[in-house]
Amino acid sequence: MPRGPAARESVRGVELALRALSGPAGDAPDGSAETRGRGALWVTRRDLHVDRLASAWLIRRFIDPAARFLFVEASAYTHAEPQRRFDMFEGEYTHEGADCTFETLLRRFALADPALVALGEIVHDLDLKERAFARPETDGVARLIDGLVRSHATDEARLEHGLAVFDALYAGFRPSGP
Repeated sequence: MPRGPAARESVRGVELALRALSGPAGDAPDGSAETRGRGALWVTRRDLHVDRLASAWLIRRFIDPAARFLFVEASAYTHAEPQRRFDMFEGEYTHEGADCTFETLLRRFALADPALVALGEIVHDLDLKERAFARPETDGVARLIDGLVRSHATDEARLEHGLAVFDALYAGFRPSGP
């Protein structure tokens, strides 16, 4: 039986899974928020970096906990239903207006958790190479993501390790308490 930090991490994982299964409080019956898939195949461009990596984490943790991912060479990819494309040309979920894909997913799935919004601001500035939000954590997150990408050659490994990185970042932005 896990104890201490391991027990807290196990409980946190269960909480995230339950939250993802129940959907956000903002899901409206009129369809104004996107519906959640269960085990959908999510497709994005290969060579994961900040926006695609963060978006895959968001999908797995808050939108579709059983999500499967396919990383493709965009120029050789042909879309097939019911695949869900993200952060790629003609994707169902991609940059919209001034938003990066992570922010688009937050908005379209009505995810308003302040910790997710903070992560979205960091991802926005890194992906769009601007300082619209200029959060003090941004440069450190950039270095961390660059190190993760350099340390893992495959997208599958980047995703596996990226999930842990974004879990930790998310936990860092959550309010602490009992």
